[in-house]
Order: sequence, then C-alpha cells, then structure tokens
Amino acid sequence: MANLNSAIDSVFWDQNVSSPQTLEGTARSVPGEPFPLDGARASRSHRIQQLSLLREGFPLGIIPSFAPASDKRLGSFSLNSLLLSPSSNNWWLGLVGQFKPKKLFADIKADISNAEEWDLQVVKDTAKHIVDKSLYSIGLWTQLALGTSSSLLLSTERLGDKNGLRNKLMFVHPLEKHDLTVEAAWPDLFLDNKGRFWDVPESLNVDVSSLVPESGLRYRFGLHKSRGNPQPVNPAAAGSGSDAPTSLMPGLCAKAAVSYKANRDLWRPQEKEDNTEEEDTPKFLPYDLRLKEPHAAISGIVGSSLAAWITGRGMLVNGKKRSPISADVFGSACYTFQKGRFSKLYGDLTRVDARVDLPSASALAKRIFHAFRRSSGSNNSDDTSWSPRLNLIFQQQVAGPIVFKVDSQFQVGAARMDDLIYSLNYSLRLLESGKIVAWYSPKRKEGMIELRVFEF
Repeated sequence: MANLNSAIDSVFWDQNVSSPQTLEGTARSVPGEPFPLDGARASRSHRIQQLSLLREGFPLGIIPSFAPASDKRLGSFSLNSLLLSPSSNNWWLGLVGQFKPKKLFADIKADISNAEEWDLQVVKDTAKHIVDKSLYSIGLWTQLALGTSSSLLLSTERLGDKNGLRNKLMFVHPLEKHDLTVEAAWPDLFLDNKGRFWDVPESLNVDVSSLVPESGLRYRFGLHKSRGNPQPVNPAAAGSGSDAPTSLMPGLCAKAAVSYKANRDLWRPQEKEDNTEEEDTPKFLPYDLRLKEPHAAISGIVGSSLAAWITGRGMLVNGKKRSPISADVFGSACYTFQKGRFSKLYGDLTRVDARVDLPSASALAKRIFHAFRRSSGSNNSDDTSWSPRLNLIFQQQVAGPIVFKVDSQFQVGAARMDDLIYSLNYSLRLLESGKIVAWYSPKRKEGMIELRVFEF
C-alpha cells in the first residue's frame, strides 16, 4: 500500500525526494509542509549505485534526465554517465559526469550558418564551444566501511551552470533497535510544496530513529542546525512568492516525533492447500513480490511532533516572531485495492491507492476557528498547510513487467490539484521487489530514470 512513513519522515529533515537538479538525484522536502507525493520519494540506493546498474541497459552507459537550468540556453535535457567506479572490500569510489548538449549544438549551428565558407577559424570556434565549462557537471562519491556495520559517505559535485561546490557527508551507524544518522551538507537543497528549490548554506542533522515496522510504534528524535539565509535556486521562478519557508531559517532545533501505524485486510484470497486439480496449470512467479496478491485493505498512521528552538527562537520569520516551542499532530489514512497477481503477460495488475494526509492538525483547528469567527484575514491567507491532501495512486500493467503509474495530489480545502507525476515502471524479478522507474513531473518540468528497491 501507499507509503505511510511519509507522515513521520516529513516532519523531520531527511525526507528525500527525487530530483535531477543535482547529480546526487535528490532534494529534501521542507519539514512542516504537506507530505510529498508517494511517487516523489527518492530511492533508498545512492545515485552512484543506481548508475552503475542502469548503465548496463543503456547505449554507451548514458542515462538521460530533464531538469530546468538557471541558464535557459543550456536547456533541460542532460546526459549522465558513470565514468569511474573503482572499489575494494571496504571502500568504493565513483565519478559521475553530466553533459547538456542543447547550447553546444545551437552555438555550432549558428557559427556554421554565419560562416561564408568552411575554414580553420570555424573549426577553432567550434572547439571553443566544446570546452565551454557550463556544459559539463561532475560529481565524486566515496564510501568507507567503518567496522562491520557503520559507514561514512562523502560526496562533492560541481554543476556547470553554477558557481561553487555542493558537498555532503553522511555517517550511518545501526544500533540494536535503532539507526543513528549524522548528516551535513553545504549547501543543502530543499524542495517546497510550490515546486521551488531552496539552497540552505549549511545544514547539520543528528537523528536517532527506531526501526521501521510494518505496523506498530515508531519514534525519532534528533538535532537540526541550519546556518545562513536560504536562497532560491532559480530566483525568477521564486518571484511569485520569494519568502523562504519558516523551517529553513537559521537556528538550532531539537525535535522528537512518535507515530503508530496499523493495517487491516478487508479482503484477501486464501491460499489453497489442495492443488491436485491445478497440477497441469502453469504457474508464473510474480514480477514483484510486494504486488503478488490481490486484496483490499485499509491502513493508517497517526503521530505527534515536538520542536524546541534552542537558538534563533526570537527571529522574525515572514513578519512573525518564531515560536520557541511548537507541537503538532499529523496523520494519514489509506484505502488500497488490487486486482491481479502481477505474474501474467497482460491484464494481471490493476491497483488503486487513495490516501488522505493531514500534515498539521493545529493549522486545521485554527482554520476552523477563524471560519466560525468569519475572519477575513484567514480567508485571504496563502497558507494552505491546514488543508488535508487527497493522494490518488493508479497503477496498471501494460505488458509483462511494465506498469504505468499516475501519482496525483489534491488539496481538499481548495478543491484543486497540487501535484502530478507520471511514471513507467519496469519490475525486475531478480531483485524480487526492485524496478526501474522513468518519471516526469509537469509541475517541476523534471524527469529522470531511477532504480528503486522494495518501494512502490
């Protein structure tokens, strides 16, 4: 069923969403805002690991992606490739390159069109365009195994159309029943619910999380520190509302969250013990073990969060003083219906997930209170955090392991669509529950190809 863990992950700082804006292929959703689409969640595997497997199925190991550039002449289309990937028993390194061909082809075409005849000068001008550094981006990743379970990941990348480096450090140490994660980024990339990207100059997160259960209790606590004022990645696109999200402003914050998740089957066929009548019937393995049973089910998660600002508590944010302590309640409820076992060549999978998200119970209560008082100020507010979101996820088998999927999100309070993602999924039987996903977001005008494992 739809991933309900978005509810607790979104109130923290490590809810990664897929985005080709960086070579890493991820950005963070802004904490405190409505939960992102289920189809927007980033893969659990690092982008460098995805490219090492994806290149086997693409000509010359080149994987395309789409992402708007700050310089429109560069275009949105880019080509990505894993250039080097040496490794040993406890260490690996990867070098990734990216090339945006639009500006190069346009400049060469203009030179040839303006040239009266083909001579040495035209060749020299063409060579200058080829070495234009704005066309190329490069990223370097390395991971070290520290002991039997801990690991340290370092990454740095330079984008051709931007100045400076983008760096990240992540330390992961699994405890007996928890995971300890320390992550630092400078700058850190965030994506808000309006489709705008923000760079936070410095970000540091220390997070302790209980293991993710199929159902039951989960909790998290940690510290988050951000430094420097958030800057829009594309100032022109952010012009309609240039105020940075409140939770991205500088300060040191301690945060804790707890949630409880429950699942209940409404209908699920029972396995037959006597198969004597079906001995001659051929059996096919499902393309995805997580999609092998037709069923109808309901699930839900409810939780609460508490945040305390240790520094930056008196800061003015969007004309209002930041509250030193805040608490909230969040939750999601989901209905799932699946027809088919996803094992035949055609017509063996139709699946619908309908999920309602309530990101902020306190914001909804304030909205209802002001509505009863007929406060005109609240009616004109652009803040939509109070509104529940309806997520509809539709999946239909096209042929064999290929599935067409549509993720959509509607703002219930305003009766309008918030986001939409189309994707084609190619399930890989060898990975039991892995797939190659090619998705496109009309809202962000972005698209990329990913490898995802044990995810919907």
